[in-house]
Amino acid sequence: MGVWGRTMRRSFGSTELERFRKMSGEQVLPLLATYVKVDPAYVPTKDLGSRRWHLRTDLGEFEILTTGVKWYDTRSLQGGGGAIDLAMHVLGLSFVDAVKLLTARVGVRGPDHP
Repeated sequence: MGVWGRTMRRSFGSTELERFRKMSGEQVLPLLATYVKVDPAYVPTKDLGSRRWHLRTDLGEFEILTTGVKWYDTRSLQGGGGAIDLAMHVLGLSFVDAVKLLTARVGVRGPDHP
């Protein structure tokens, strides 16, 4: 119990949150989906670094375009940036649950470190 009888809540560190905000869609999609495949036939029109992904989660099937940290769901016409937003979108999670899931799946060291 915390001050005045309230339960203390764990807050996430700014370093941890910043790491997830900087993760590309390409890095995070395999951590979120039960099935994920890049579309080899996709030809980007605006940014040559864009990729189209087909994925499945417990919420259904998605077609997601990624360009670095930005992502766009072509079916729901919604987009965002970073791993937290993407996890919230494709898994139907709250912000807190998305950060907890990413922390568990990415680990302490992050996706770029073995």
